[in-house]
Amino acid sequence: MRSVLTSLLILTTFIMSHSENPTRLTPTEVNPGQTAGRNQLGDFAPKFAELNDDVLFGQVWSRTNKLSARDRSVVTVTALVASGIIDSSLTYHLTEARKNGVTRTEIAEILTQIAFYAGWPKAWGAFRQAAEVWRNDTDASDAKARHEQELMFPIGEPNDAYAAYFSGQSYLAPVSTDQVKMFNVTFEPGCRNNWHIHHATSGGGQMLIGVGGRGWYQEEGKDPVAILPGTVIHIPANVKHWHGAAADSWFSHLAVEIDGSETSNEWCEPVSDEAYEILK
Repeated sequence: MRSVLTSLLILTTFIMSHSENPTRLTPTEVNPGQTAGRNQLGDFAPKFAELNDDVLFGQVWSRTNKLSARDRSVVTVTALVASGIIDSSLTYHLTEARKNGVTRTEIAEILTQIAFYAGWPKAWGAFRQAAEVWRNDTDASDAKARHEQELMFPIGEPNDAYAAYFSGQSYLAPVSTDQVKMFNVTFEPGCRNNWHIHHATSGGGQMLIGVGGRGWYQEEGKDPVAILPGTVIHIPANVKHWHGAAADSWFSHLAVEIDGSETSNEWCEPVSDEAYEILK
């Protein structure tokens, strides 16, 4: 019992202090809708099934406005490994931990830490399962997951509809489509959009708000401007410009469309590699 409590304390403290955004709290409770208890034990042990589905998951795991699902996964995995439970229960919770944002690098560090408090053989068993769960993850997917942890907004889906106007992969997540149209746009390292112009006869233009990573904005004929979290860029209508990630950083900004008359968007030529590569 002492080993379990020590491991829980050490690992929870480690993750909470080293994660870029350790809380990731939801505004309200989110019910996972677990039915495993009833599916597997509903006939044999209905009360246990009810407690598993409705209390453990329905009432405890749902409290993501108090403790994030990611941190609950870290604590649960730590407790299972420390208790020597290296079976399908651990596989399930390792899989959930990955879904909840724990990266390949982080789970390796977590299990290494556990080994010194819970025992080397337990960690070996857990590593074998974790390697299978994270087997398809790469350094790039790890970096993407870490970037998403920093954000208040989701990364969203690949921005395929506008892929022809981007050099590299971008992602798009609607934030608001009422009153003011607002989108979270995420760029992988080195990704940028083409030069383009937001046309309008009056009003119009766009506003960018940096929310994660490091990027660039440039108007034609002017020096590039770095965008960091909290940077606000006001783009007048009818001004040719581009924006995107730094070469060594994932980058996200909110894009706010400004109302105007006779608005349209004109896509122009890509930003040349020569012009982009001199940016530091």
